[in-house]
Amino acid sequence: MKRINIKISKDKDTYSIEIGKNVINQLSKKIGKYCPKTENVALIVDKNIPIRLKRKIFTSLRRYNVTKLELLPSEKIKSISTANLIINKLISKNFNRNDLVIAIGGGIIGDITSFVASIYKRGLNFINVPTSLLAQVDSSIGGKTGVNTIHGKNLIGTFYQPKIVLIDVSFLMSLNKKELICGYAEILKHSLIKDKKFFNWLLANSKKILEDRNLNVLSVAIKKSCEIKKSFVVRDVSEKNLRKKLNFGHTFAHAIEAGTKYSKKINHGEAVLVGMILATQLSYTKKICSKSTLNNLKLIYRKNRLNIYLKKKFRFRNIPSLLKFMIHDKKNEDKKINLILLKEIGKVTEPGKYKFTKEVLKNDLKKLTNFNF
Repeated sequence: MKRINIKISKDKDTYSIEIGKNVINQLSKKIGKYCPKTENVALIVDKNIPIRLKRKIFTSLRRYNVTKLELLPSEKIKSISTANLIINKLISKNFNRNDLVIAIGGGIIGDITSFVASIYKRGLNFINVPTSLLAQVDSSIGGKTGVNTIHGKNLIGTFYQPKIVLIDVSFLMSLNKKELICGYAEILKHSLIKDKKFFNWLLANSKKILEDRNLNVLSVAIKKSCEIKKSFVVRDVSEKNLRKKLNFGHTFAHAIEAGTKYSKKINHGEAVLVGMILATQLSYTKKICSKSTLNNLKLIYRKNRLNIYLKKKFRFRNIPSLLKFMIHDKKNEDKKINLILLKEIGKVTEPGKYKFTKEVLKNDLKKLTNFNF
């Protein structure tokens, strides 16, 4: 399998995303290149990663003083208290600004590790090794960090770039179907907001991603998703305007997650799949997109049996309870709920164009009675 390199450059911040099979074998070499003064390395690791892969990583870093902290990921650990736990560990080992923290895990591990790296002594070297499909196509790109509060998701955070992102597709073989669907949601989102050809490619190849786990097809999907996300983040690093288009479906999704108290009942990607359907049905109701656009989205859900899967996860009668969380979404700049809506496959509305009061949106959402597949 040919390795893929994507360079992200904005002002003084430049880093590479390397995609391929067994790229994790290059970790020690990359540390030497990008963090030459590092002596101490902290590994913040997802407990669920197979032991053989963790052992491979630990063994490759024998030349460094390694501190390991394994966490069982859930949205509940993405908190100030967990960040404080990691910080105290770094202080006890006398980490300085030449040293390094590495996230090895999914988006939750990456978000909290990068958050700690951004605030510890005002900035510590950070390398991201995303191991879930969701993290590989989304959260590892763009420099967002964050922790949750009882009022909502990612309400505390910073923007902080890694030294390098190593995407090893070998990790994907250990994921269950639920986790693959979680990442697939973001891949699909990228096609919907930017690239109709990519959407059509997904119509033809989604089975190879979700059922066959074809690593060559997965690499193509990851590469395309990274390139689409790159096209937004390099033009709007701090999410002031254009980058908000990446939030298509996410205002609903974050509210669903908060509404279920970040339980295992529904994960981020599943919530995004629901959120994109809600946003597209609302787009059709408001005459922003055509019936054929809505039907095309429904088609890809049906083709991959996501409609049946999601009906077990979400009930439309729960929609009114989402509004109290949506009003606190960090993309809102006033007392209205700011939504990105779908105009056609590959094109969404401009940020800030569609804002709804809680009352108006509640009435609009009453019209969305079911998935209607």
